[in-house]
Amino acid sequence: MKPAIETKDATRDAAVPRHVAVIMDGNRRWAKARLLPRLIGHQRGSDAVRRVVEAAADFGIEYLTLYAFSSENWKRPEDEIGDLMGLMRLYLRRDLNELHANGVRLRVIGDRGRLAGDIIDLIDEAESRTRDNRRMTVVLAISYGGQGEIVQAARALAAEVAAGRLRPEEIDESLFASRLETAGMPDPDLVIRTSGEKRLSNFLLWQAAYAEFVFVDTLWPDFGRDELELALREFRSRDRRFGARKD
Repeated sequence: MKPAIETKDATRDAAVPRHVAVIMDGNRRWAKARLLPRLIGHQRGSDAVRRVVEAAADFGIEYLTLYAFSSENWKRPEDEIGDLMGLMRLYLRRDLNELHANGVRLRVIGDRGRLAGDIIDLIDEAESRTRDNRRMTVVLAISYGGQGEIVQAARALAAEVAAGRLRPEEIDESLFASRLETAGMPDPDLVIRTSGEKRLSNFLLWQAAYAEFVFVDTLWPDFGRDELELALREFRSRDRRFGARKD
């Protein structure tokens, strides 16, 4: 990575999205097409994560959210889940020093209650160690589902209403967003999905309300700096109106 550079809001390039979210899809198809075990596809996908994190930091992106493991992925075969969790451990151990040295903050969203204790410990260590870094924030969505996140936020607000600490009429979009796991972060400007699929798959359902979407045919293990740059060019070509007409 290049040396850390602070980007001030007043001077940052408006053509560069502050927050890019990526649905990393295609590891298994990549491996199948090459007659390789699924694990090899996931390993190459992990390599792609490193390339994209480095490129995003160089391009001046402030937040990069990566859909690493969905709440639905728990339905996959046990051996594949074990392989994916092993790669999570490897990433958190292997890359933490480099992320920290380059001013990258790491955050994790999702249901940690389903994760193994040692993975939770690694997440806690990574978040604590990098919490003051300001060059870029990498958010890993692990055991994450957008519908579940919305339900949890609704439950939290309902509990506050029941306890008399909040009136129902006080609940608005801003207050609701403050109860989501992404509280304090800007909503994604751009959502990228690889492998040719064109759906959100329960990813950042609330937060992506006004995001631009770019769907690419490239399988995730083949995705890198050039592919990210092409997606950013597509983003720059969009006319973002946020519901307002510009006749």
